[in-house]
Amino acid sequence: MIVTLQTHALQTLEQVRAFMAGAGPVSFTLTDRDLAHAWMGDTLKRFGYACASRADRGLLRRFLAKVTGRSRAQVARRIAQFLEEGQIRDKRGAPAAPFARRYTDADIRLLAETDALHGTLSGSITRKLCQRAFEMFGDAPFERLALISNGHLYNLRAHKRYRAVRGSIDKTRPVRLNIGERRRPFADMRPGYLRVDSVHQGDQDGMKGVYLVNAVDEVTQCQCVCAVERISEASLLPVLDAMMAAFPFVIRGFHSDNGSEYINRQVAQLLEKLRIEQTKSRSRHSNDNALAESKNAATVRKHLGYSHIPQHLAREVNAFTAGYCRRI
Repeated sequence: MIVTLQTHALQTLEQVRAFMAGAGPVSFTLTDRDLAHAWMGDTLKRFGYACASRADRGLLRRFLAKVTGRSRAQVARRIAQFLEEGQIRDKRGAPAAPFARRYTDADIRLLAETDALHGTLSGSITRKLCQRAFEMFGDAPFERLALISNGHLYNLRAHKRYRAVRGSIDKTRPVRLNIGERRRPFADMRPGYLRVDSVHQGDQDGMKGVYLVNAVDEVTQCQCVCAVERISEASLLPVLDAMMAAFPFVIRGFHSDNGSEYINRQVAQLLEKLRIEQTKSRSRHSNDNALAESKNAATVRKHLGYSHIPQHLAREVNAFTAGYCRRI
């Protein structure tokens, strides 16, 4: 708040103290910032702030803060300026000049026209087209776009002028697979609904480790862990078939996350052949497959740890898990 006081009634520190206590009738009106600075400097000179005692200085600080509406820190900075320079002035300068634009509105329109002709290709390919247009064909309007970075090209595509030229932008369309139903399985206290997850034993020196397939029944907590060399149709399908045959009850449900090792045509055909219901986890529902995730730590990592196990040891690991990691 910027004010000018009618200070004719405030001639002594006692009158200032009375004003601060609310007993002194003093009127003030709003004005501009420069007059407020001038009033603060005049008040500090009139009451001898430089030679005042500690208590009187505190009184004057509170007085200036109350009248001008500024914070304690703002008043302290202006008093420090007064003690150093003998006056209080506005140190605010002109606003900083904005950065010069490298790419003009004409460049944005040219980019939009190029995308319209080629169907909005990827950023790297579009950049290469602009570069060839200028360097190989001598098209002068592409001079600046020929040097644009891949990241900034997407910034220009998000510009309002680009959207005004293009009209609309097609967003990336997610791939939809009609394999498995995206929901939480309902066992209804019946055994045979498996929760399945994969555990990888890490890479070392560019060599892939063995993969472990962990299946847990939701109701009985029966568990079966098998090892495969790699996640592929030739390796995974026989293991899944043998795993489901190892359980002492009929398998009714097969639930996994959205990994491609289980959400594919081959696994779907195998489950359909066995008349097993296939479900997959929902987005932002991390508890859908929490049972298998917890068994990964409580059983698999407990017995096999986190160290790298080479792929050629899959048979030995499978024999070990048959004796120690299968709870049926």
